[in-house]
This record gives sequence, C-alpha cells and structure tokens, in this order.
Amino acid sequence: MRPPGARYSVAPLPSDAFQRPLRSLRISVTDRCNLRCSYCMPEENYVWLPRSDILSFEETARLVDALVGLGVDEVRITGGEPLLRQDLDVLVRLLAARPGLRDVSLTTNGVLLPQHAEPLRAAGLRRVTVSLDTLQRERFRRLTRRDDLERVLAGIDAALAAGFDRVKLNTVVLGGSNDDEVADILQFARARGLEVRFIEYMDVGGATQWAHHAVVPAPAILAAIETRFGRVQPDRDPRGSAPAQRYVLDDGTVFGVIASTTQPFCGACDRARLTADGSLFTCLYARAGVDLRALLRGGASDAELTARIADAWHRRTDRGAEERLRLAAERRPFADVGELRRTPHLEMHTRGG
Repeated sequence: MRPPGARYSVAPLPSDAFQRPLRSLRISVTDRCNLRCSYCMPEENYVWLPRSDILSFEETARLVDALVGLGVDEVRITGGEPLLRQDLDVLVRLLAARPGLRDVSLTTNGVLLPQHAEPLRAAGLRRVTVSLDTLQRERFRRLTRRDDLERVLAGIDAALAAGFDRVKLNTVVLGGSNDDEVADILQFARARGLEVRFIEYMDVGGATQWAHHAVVPAPAILAAIETRFGRVQPDRDPRGSAPAQRYVLDDGTVFGVIASTTQPFCGACDRARLTADGSLFTCLYARAGVDLRALLRGGASDAELTARIADAWHRRTDRGAEERLRLAAERRPFADVGELRRTPHLEMHTRGG
C-alpha cells in the first residue's frame, strides 16, 4: 500500500462502454443498521455478512488507492449505518491523507452522530448527509420501528456545531406516509441553513414493499413546495453527474430532488460501490459484483488490483434505473425476501445506497 502523501502514478483513466468515467466511490463499512426503515429494511431480521469477511480499514484504503489511480476523486462512506463501525475516524483519517481525493463525506441516519461528529471532523471528514424522513415522533417510530427522532435531531445539531464544510439532509418521500411533510422538512432545513434532497422511493435492494402508488414523482414534490413557498426555479449551476437536480426559491434557498425512479440519470453516472466485504458494484441495480477481497487476501499486487478494477469498469454497460423504468406496469420490487436471504449482496444496506 502506498504510504500517505505518496504520489500516484495514474494509469490511463478508464471509461465504460458508454464513455462514462469513474469518478465517485461509495464505501460501505458495515451492513448493519440500528434502524429498520420501511423503504430499505422492512424485515426485522437479516442475513449478515460474516465478520471475518469485513475489510480492515487498511484493506479498504488500499483499494481506494487503486481506484484513485483510475480517476476516483471523491469518496462517500456509507452502510448500513456507518457509525456502527468502531473507530470510523481511523478510516476517515486514512482517506483524508490521500492526496488524490478532493472530498471525503459520510451519509448517516444521525442516531449516533452526537458523539461522533467532532472526532470525525477532526479526522478530516468534510461533509455529512443525515437522513430525515419525518419531523413527527410517532411517524418516525412507525417508519423506522425505533423511537430515535430526538437523537437524529441532536445529531444534526452536533454536525452543525462541529463545523463541517456542508451538512445536508436526505428525505425519502413515500406516498401516504410522509409526503405531507415535504414543505415542513424544507422549512426545517431552511431555518438551519441546510440543503435538503428529496428522494423518490426506489425499488432497489430490500425495498420488498415497493409499489408504484407509493412513489411521489419529482413534479408532485415541486408542486408541494411551490404551494407553500412560491416560485421554484432550476439552479443555474450544471448538474453534471450529481444525482440531484437542484432548485432555488426566490429567497435563495437551495434544495434538490433525486428522481432516479421516474427520471433516471444513468447516462451521467460515474459511481461505483464497494461493499464492506470487498465486492465492487458498478450499478445499484447490478445483480453481481467483483470480488476484490479474494484478490487482496490472495496476495495480488497493486497493479493487479488496478487492472481488475479497470477491466470491470471498461466492461460496464449498466443502465439499471433506465431498465427498471422500461418495465412500466410490470415493475415490481427488485428482489423478494427469499432472494435477498440467499444473496445478501442484493441488499442496499449491504452494497451502500
């Protein structure tokens, strides 16, 4: 593994079959979660990855080195719930020391953020995104099967106090569950100087209860916001490969909508995902990944790791969200419970949503 501060000899940057570059990486550090959100983990019990298969932080950093050499310049740490991984600030420090990375960020449900925000910021974490799907305690309990809303709100306050470059909120909008809170959550974010991203309900991984009628499409989300706040305009900054289309209110408030269910953006996707046990997925809807852990632990050189990753990306033809959209009325949950138990890597909480 290259020591921190070493220069990188960058291989020719790979593009996939549709000329999409490899730029962004999501790293899942655990498949465990302390909530059971209905759109992600509707079951109470799951088949977990064997602990012996989970990558060490040093192994993760070595794979990141290979990916940086191929063009990755931003990393987002995810899970499951990443703050369940002990000593996560150690990994953040390792990644923040990589000169090829311009950004290291984290997505969390916020429950454990009050005690971790300051150590993570000190370790070099730059941005945090907190999931917040409701401001109502009983509704939170119903959506997550846990009574932790106050801890999530405290986590948001802790993130603001820690001085991260940016704190964002993610809100999955579910028809008949929390779609009446879109404007309230935007007001909550606006009052605190936060940017919120409203996310359409996706039929990925463990979303075994997904149904068309529960998807609130982007135009309906925008209409709810216009009803409360007035005119909404698209942000002038180009979207690029970012998943969210950003919008601006007349007072300058910025928010985003991720419409990957009804308006896929596969054509600009530059993202790969690394599971906690070292499988590389090139699409959130991919049925299988590339086992990098076996190469790592089998003694592969840095060059061999880089070549395997580059080959996987060159061969990439994934346009998963577009393929799902074409199913139209035949669209059903991506996998059923039996399939998820047989193949836990299909779970979004395993591959890092």
